[in-house]
Amino acid sequence: MSVNVSVRPKLLRWARQRVSLSPDELAASIKAPMEKVVEWERSGAITLAELKKLAQKTHTPLGYFFLNKPPDDSLPIADFRTSTKGTAGRPSPDLLDALYLCQRRQGWYREYLISERAQPLSFVASTTISAKPYDVARGIEQAIGLSTAARANLPTWTEALRDLVRHIEDAGILVMRSSIVGNNTHRKLDVSEFRGFVLSDEYAPLIFVNAADAKAAQMFTLAHELTHIWLGQSGVSDVQIVSDNQGEKFCNSVAAELLVPMAKFKQLWQRTANAAAEIQKLARHFKVSELVLLIRALEAGSLAYDQFHELYSNELARQRRAPTGTGGDFYKTQGSRLGRQFSEAVIVSALSGRLTYTEAFRLLGVRSEKVLDNMAQRLGVVV
Repeated sequence: MSVNVSVRPKLLRWARQRVSLSPDELAASIKAPMEKVVEWERSGAITLAELKKLAQKTHTPLGYFFLNKPPDDSLPIADFRTSTKGTAGRPSPDLLDALYLCQRRQGWYREYLISERAQPLSFVASTTISAKPYDVARGIEQAIGLSTAARANLPTWTEALRDLVRHIEDAGILVMRSSIVGNNTHRKLDVSEFRGFVLSDEYAPLIFVNAADAKAAQMFTLAHELTHIWLGQSGVSDVQIVSDNQGEKFCNSVAAELLVPMAKFKQLWQRTANAAAEIQKLARHFKVSELVLLIRALEAGSLAYDQFHELYSNELARQRRAPTGTGGDFYKTQGSRLGRQFSEAVIVSALSGRLTYTEAFRLLGVRSEKVLDNMAQRLGVVV
């Protein structure tokens, strides 16, 4: 027997709008007549079974529908995006839930570090946008032990990305990369909404990268978000290579200098009639996006603006058409989603009895002791 409930119509409209669906789109997704959706939003009369289906489809906690007014679903950190998706830039439930999950994980890890008597990281909030990008880039390079020459010798972008993540984590910064919310493969993160976010903290700064993006683009996002940590800023970024926002422009400049030092670029650039081929060659050398190389070439005076604009537009269109990889080994993927430092800390705490297995499962996003034990073996925590 169906149970009838009554909720405020504005809450039903809010739930639909937060996932950017029209009434007919929502009706189609839950296999209901559009007239029924319209009636729900007019009267607020709905069965509990229908409400549960609506909650699942809109990623809305069921209890929210019984509030007097919609909860505040604005971003809890700064919005550095230079372009926004959706109604008035409203963050999607996928972005919000990915962000809240990282905040919970960061909060636990921060308390863990303090209990281990860790010291604050001196580089957090150590600079301002009035500094010279060159000086900030060299400071980051030294702090994380990064070598442009060593990266050039790596065979693939995947290896280069993995190497950059390792250097960042070794410096005490959490890095989490995922293309979905938690482990839910039905909730894919949209690169057009955001490329990454950063949660600055003196003990446990955290960088999240949208792994739906290309590997070369993820390299730049990491370097960009690193700069926000040096500035002591938390926020969500879309990391547009060309930006009018002064703060984002500064982070882009530092990221470009960190990944493609201008002095090295000028040394390697060879003037040729085929500028596109030269850009491709140097992109492979530095393991960065061709868009970044085009910006550096323009800044170095190696390309005229008309030539730059044509090549930039062509490359942008190509990247939008390029497919992204899916699937792979669960434990490798989970390691990327959680980061090595965080995973090891949670697993060691669970195995030592400092953390319950239930809480460890929640933090790691797994459901069984067997999976946790397998993760421990793959990470080398146990043998």
